[in-house]
Amino acid sequence: MNDYSFGNYLYEKRKLCGYSQTQLAQFLGVTNKAVSKWENGRAKPTVDTLRKLAAVLGTDIEDLLRKRDEKPQASITKIVITGGPCAGKTTGMSWIQNAFTKRGYQVLFVPETATELISGGVAPWTCGSNYDFQTALLELQLKKEEIFEKTARTMAAEKILIVCDRGAMDNLAYMTEAEFRAALHTLSLDRVKLRDEYDGVFHLVTAADGAEAFYTLSNNQARTETPEQARTMDRKLIAAWTGHPHFRVIGNDGDFESKMRRLIAEISALLGEPEPFEIERKFLIEFPDLKWLESLPNCHKVDIIQTYLKAPAGAERRVRQRGENGSYLYYETIKKPAVGGLKRVEIERRLTQKEYLMLLMEADPDLRPIRKTRYLLTWEKQYFEIDLYPFWNDRAIVEIELNDEKAAIRFPKKLRVLKEVTEDPAYKNAALAARK
Repeated sequence: MNDYSFGNYLYEKRKLCGYSQTQLAQFLGVTNKAVSKWENGRAKPTVDTLRKLAAVLGTDIEDLLRKRDEKPQASITKIVITGGPCAGKTTGMSWIQNAFTKRGYQVLFVPETATELISGGVAPWTCGSNYDFQTALLELQLKKEEIFEKTARTMAAEKILIVCDRGAMDNLAYMTEAEFRAALHTLSLDRVKLRDEYDGVFHLVTAADGAEAFYTLSNNQARTETPEQARTMDRKLIAAWTGHPHFRVIGNDGDFESKMRRLIAEISALLGEPEPFEIERKFLIEFPDLKWLESLPNCHKVDIIQTYLKAPAGAERRVRQRGENGSYLYYETIKKPAVGGLKRVEIERRLTQKEYLMLLMEADPDLRPIRKTRYLLTWEKQYFEIDLYPFWNDRAIVEIELNDEKAAIRFPKKLRVLKEVTEDPAYKNAALAARK
């Protein structure tokens, strides 16, 4: 596990002194790659090097020793498992427990709040209104997650996976838009942060859509939906979560075991277990019909500013501000090519606003920031990212991430594909960012 605590401390001290990584390396008699590894948490300096560091940075060696030897904070990842009625969530939890415990994770489960409340006698039909029930559910859901995260930080495990049996945005599927906005106002919640606070969201499609013979109400006393109602609810849930940066829909293709294996594969890709491979395909399309996109319940618009940082040859490093209506989250992404094929290794981490602003100081001067409007579209169990750039009014880029290179892509008929540009360097974001 990378120890970002010491690395961030060293980074701040170096910046305060006005040194580049190369200058600091020269003062210490090491390579700039060594300094980079310390700051990225991949390695730590020896005691002899710490003495030199203390002198160069004008600090006490005891402070450096204490920071270096502090136990690193656990890596905590919080995900949501959601889906329509009778989708396999309960079995999925068991698969997740078995798969990731074996890989060294402490796996924690936040139970489904709606089932807890209804089983205890608190239900939409016993409360004053559905709004009262859903608002109480949302408040309790967030409190439970807060307690699980707080407790997780006290644990000795290095890798912790918090699995939420449904998440905060599930409430939207059971409320009107006006009710949901009122609940956010009552609880002083920001919609974008509420949705994007989770590291990943995995939607299991109801058995009523593609596996009808297995649809049953017998394994959940809180479930009352007919198959048609289940399919409708499934669509509403997908629409509620569309817009999340890592949202995956897992359908009923093949048998139930293959569905569970796809779930584990998608979570593994998010966690980087064993390696965070990404298969990305990219297509040039005609400028889309925005009225059509914005009319779809399963389409969501976000604004993105992407800034490229200085990086070793062959690698790509960038920071991203992503959000809407003045509410933003921040990420750092490092990409490097794998051997052969379309796969490449991708590592992403969430940043605080302070970390984001600090990393902007490492911006590559040869590449301008890329501003784009992104439409996130869930279509036939696939998640498309449609990027509109301010310098194009006749074309756009659509991307899709896959775990299987042979997976078929089902484009909406309204998106007119001109050509695939996955391997065309002219359409890479870094090329579009190049200063003319």
